[in-house]
Amino acid sequence: MYLACLYAENFRIFGPASGQEGDQDSRLRMDFGPATNVLVGENGSGKTAVIDAIRLCLQTTAGDYYRITADDFHIRNGHRADSFTLTCGFKDLTPQEQAVFLELLTTEADGSSSLYVTVRAQLIDPLRSSRVSLVTRTGPDGQGPTLDGTARELLKATYLRPLRDAEAELRSGRGSRLSQILSGYPAIKDQETSDFDPADDSATTLVGILQRTEYHLSRNKAITAARDDINTSYLQKFAIGSDILRGEIGVSGDATLARALERLELRLFAGTKEWTRHGLGYSNALFMAAELLLLGNSELAPLLLIEEPEAHLHPQLQTRIMDLLRERAGEASDKPALPVQVICTTHSPNVAAATPVEHLTLVSRGATFSLAQGQTRLRSDDYAFLSRFLDVTKANLFFARGVAIVEGDAEAILLPALAQVVGRSFNECGVSIVNVGSVGLFRYSRIFQRDGAQIPVTVACIRDRDLVPAGTPKDMRGELGCSAEMSLSQIEEHVTGLVAGDSGNVRTFVSDHWTLEYDLAAASWTMATLMHQAVRCAVASKNKWPTVDRLAVLGSDAQLEVQQWRDSGTSLADAALNIYKPLRLNRASKAVAAQHAARLLQSTPVKDEDLPPYLVAAFDYLCTPAA
Repeated sequence: MYLACLYAENFRIFGPASGQEGDQDSRLRMDFGPATNVLVGENGSGKTAVIDAIRLCLQTTAGDYYRITADDFHIRNGHRADSFTLTCGFKDLTPQEQAVFLELLTTEADGSSSLYVTVRAQLIDPLRSSRVSLVTRTGPDGQGPTLDGTARELLKATYLRPLRDAEAELRSGRGSRLSQILSGYPAIKDQETSDFDPADDSATTLVGILQRTEYHLSRNKAITAARDDINTSYLQKFAIGSDILRGEIGVSGDATLARALERLELRLFAGTKEWTRHGLGYSNALFMAAELLLLGNSELAPLLLIEEPEAHLHPQLQTRIMDLLRERAGEASDKPALPVQVICTTHSPNVAAATPVEHLTLVSRGATFSLAQGQTRLRSDDYAFLSRFLDVTKANLFFARGVAIVEGDAEAILLPALAQVVGRSFNECGVSIVNVGSVGLFRYSRIFQRDGAQIPVTVACIRDRDLVPAGTPKDMRGELGCSAEMSLSQIEEHVTGLVAGDSGNVRTFVSDHWTLEYDLAAASWTMATLMHQAVRCAVASKNKWPTVDRLAVLGSDAQLEVQQWRDSGTSLADAALNIYKPLRLNRASKAVAAQHAARLLQSTPVKDEDLPPYLVAAFDYLCTPAA
C-alpha cells in the first residue's frame, strides 16, 4: 500500500471549501504516486505545509513532537479559523495489509479497500495559542474507529527536516537517531541476549560484549584504585551511625540492547583509510543512507518525507541522491522487494531536472498541480522529449512567477537587459527565462496548460514571425516567405498558426516583422543605432575580442553611419536590413551581438516607444501576476 492522497482544510495556507463572501474553494486535495513525488515551487507556496500535514496525520519514526499553535490555523479575510482537518488516504492494500487494518478500512465504490487517517484540531482558546484539542480517527470523514497505538506505529513516516544537523543525528547518546534506526534492523534483534561467559571471557552479542566490558572495567586496577580511594577517603567519612556508603564505577546505564546501540555512532570514510571530519554535504548523504537502511527493513508502507534533499550537497551529488531515491522507490530496472515511497520538496533545479516530469507537482499560491500524464496538455511524446532535454538551466521554470520561453541564446541574453532598462526587471518580478532553442518551444509551455484550474504562472512564448519584410534582398531571404508577396489574410493566418497553442496563462508573442534583431533595429532610430553598434562589434569579435578602445571606435563609427542614413533620407526599414545583414549571412554571431547590445544598454536611455510593440506587450504580461 502507499499514501495515495492528502486532504487539508483550514490548515495554514490551505483554506476552507468556500468563504462567506463566495470565495473559491481553497482546500488541498492532492494525489501521490507510489514511487517518487517531488514538490517544486517558490518559497511560501505551500510545500512545507503539505509535508507537515502528513507528519501530523501519521507521526514520524523519530518521535519528534509537532506542537500545534494558532499559526497552523488558516486566516481568511482577516479571520482565523478555529479548527482544521487533515486526511491521509492509503490505497492498493495487499490482503495481508487489509488483515492488519481490517476494522479500520473503508470500502470504495469500486469495491477496493482504502485506509484513511483523519486528524481534527480545534483551537480551544485563541488567546492561548497552545491550547488545542486533537482527535485522530479513521475514515475519509473522520467518523471511523480511533486509530490505535499499534496501527499508528505501523503507519509512521520517516522525516528528514530541511535544516537537519546530520552530524548530531549520527552521534552516540541516549535516544540517538542512529540507535532508533539500528533497533529496527533485522540482524540487530538477535543481539539483545547476553552470551557473556566469565569463565572463558567470551561474548559475541552486543549485550554480551557490553557486559564483558563492564566486567573488565570493574576489575581494572586504575578504576578499582579510584573507587577504593573514593570509598575510604570520603564516603565512609560521610556515614552516620551504622550507615554504609559505598560507590561503584561502571559503564553508564544498564546492559541492555538499547544502551548498547546508544553508544554507537556512524562515521564517514571518504577516500581515506582513517576517519576525519567531513563537511555538511557528506554528513547529510550519510544520514540519508542510514534512514534508507531503516526504511529498507520496514514491514509495511515505507514512506520517506524529505524537505530539500539538496541541503549542503553540490549539484552532482544532488543528482546522485535523486538517482538513489528513485532506485529505492522502484523506478529502476531492479525493483526492490519493498519499494520506498518518497515525497520530497525542493528548491533545486538540479533535483527537478533529475526527476521525470510526471513525478513532479508544482505548488503555487496554496494550490498543487500534478504534472503527471493526463493532468496537463503534455502528450506522451512530450514527456519523452522533456526527459531528455529538460536540463538544469531550463528547470528553473518550476520556481518562477513568470516564464519567458525563447528560441535562442541571443534572446536569453538580451531580453532581460531590455526589460531592465524599461523598468520591468525580470529579477524583481520573479521571471525566469528559458532558452529552448529552435525546436520544442510549445513542448515546454504545455507543462503549464491543463483543463480546469490553471497554474498561476504567466508564460510568454516569444518567437520570430519568420516572414521577411518587403525589400529584403534575395541573399537574405533563404527559404522564408516574404510578407510583400502575401495578402493581409494570409499573413494573419500565418501568425494565427504561430499562436494556435495558446490557452490558460500561456500566451505567444510574435515579432512584428521578422526576427528579434531586425525588429529591434526597425523599432526606432535609438535602437537602430544601438543594434548597429552591437553588430559591428560582433563582426569584429568573430576572431578576437576587441580591446575597450577598439570597441569604442567601432561604436562611434556605427553611430555616425546611422546618422548619415537618417540625413540622407534612408528609411528605418532599409536601415534595419543593412544592420541585420551581417547576422543573417553568418558574418557575426547573434549571441555575441546580444552581449554587446546588453553592454550598450547600460549607458543608453531607452523607453517603451523605442522597442518593438510585441516585446513591450510580452514584458507587461510577464510582470503582471497571473490570475
